[in-house]
Amino acid sequence: MEEKKEESFFKETFRFVIITLAIVLPIRFFIAEPFIVSGASMEPTFEDLNYLIVDRISYNLEDPKRNDVIIFRYPKNPEKYFIKRIIALPEETVLISDNNITIKNNKNPNGFQIDQSYITFKSVGQFQTTLKKDEYFVLGDNRSHSSDSRIWGAVPKENIIGRAFLRLYPPKDISLFPGKINLEEKVE
Repeated sequence: MEEKKEESFFKETFRFVIITLAIVLPIRFFIAEPFIVSGASMEPTFEDLNYLIVDRISYNLEDPKRNDVIIFRYPKNPEKYFIKRIIALPEETVLISDNNITIKNNKNPNGFQIDQSYITFKSVGQFQTTLKKDEYFVLGDNRSHSSDSRIWGAVPKENIIGRAFLRLYPPKDISLFPGKINLEEKVE
């Protein structure tokens, strides 16, 4: 009798493990993925060691949008993951002049200024690029301490893992869609 109980326990444990793996693994690999922020490039929005959950599924259903905070594979070394904010979308032209960022596109051929009121660290310098189809221009919120598209170029859409969906750590900063900002494009 004792042997049957032990056998039943192992069968139930095995079944529990298989069912758990069948549920958890697809979620982990196809829907949500953990990510730990490393470095200061996204301050003040994200601090070093913030723990995030990345939404991996949304960009299979819709395209990334301006101001989304994304996690992606670094174009120069796909083994590394970066977190940055989308500033410009495919086929747009980006002009940076000191602290001003202007975007030109089909809808706004004369360009519009990006509202950067949500950041405290500004960029300095001159930069211009035009994105190809399926390329995104990304910047860290801490412009003066960020390795981003100004240095190594655009991010191909295929490198994008997903967007920041949930901040779980530190507990005082738990939030849904952390880093989300709602800014209207201003036509100049």
